Amino acid sequence: MTAFSADELARYARHIVLPEIGGAGQLRLKRAHVVVIGAGGIGSPVLQYLAAAGIGQLTVIDDDRVEASNLQRQTLFSTADAGTAKVAAAAAALARLNPHVRVVPHAVRIDAATAPALLRDADVVIDGCDNFDTRLAVADAALAAHVPLVSAAVGRFEGQLGVFRGWEPARPCYRCFVGDAPARDGLTCAEEGVLGPVTGILGSLAALEAIRQIVPFGDDDRGDGAGRLVLLDFLSLRFRTLALPKDPGCRACGGGAD
Repeated sequence: MTAFSADELARYARHIVLPEIGGAGQLRLKRAHVVVIGAGGIGSPVLQYLAAAGIGQLTVIDDDRVEASNLQRQTLFSTADAGTAKVAAAAAALARLNPHVRVVPHAVRIDAATAPALLRDADVVIDGCDNFDTRLAVADAALAAHVPLVSAAVGRFEGQLGVFRGWEPARPCYRCFVGDAPARDGLTCAEEGVLGPVTGILGSLAALEAIRQIVPFGDDDRGDGAGRLVLLDFLSLRFRTLALPKDPGCRACGGGAD
């Protein structure tokens, strides 16, 4: 297995012995490029687990700086990072975690104009941002580029996770789920609060789904979970999975027509 150094073989040994991953799957992870929107509560565990998993390139997009109030849930950062740009602090932390991973930081707010270039050459996009306009811009760019979108969101004691590949005839896009909606006014984590581990669980699940887009495994037709929405209620510790229909009238994916 000459594609890996001795250190990489030791790092990824528990993946390589899994029949569903193996050496070939780990090589696909090494060659993959994942774009992560937001380095906050969801993005922190996403970045940690994907870097540890050996994703070859992680592009991190976030225009915020680390604040003391972030540290309750954004486990990628430490007290010493306060005041530092999140993407810079994230890149430094991930380099310490796994020097074999290339981290490309962008301290910008992604929008409809910049999204296509920022998502270029991505194999998967993970959106964990807290802004609905940004979510729509990322979803539209991912759909246009035929890049799988893993979308995760949290609020107080709940979360939701979906995987979207709307260019496929039987799969919904993100707009099939939310509709052709304008910007929505909603409370932020600063206003309504969020339990720290909730973001950790959603981020870990988002990382898992991103890996499944690169190395499919599981009990459905491709093992990737696309077209399903997972709803998590942590007050009652209940998880529900819904099958999302493709909207034949969706203006974004056109009912499956390219």
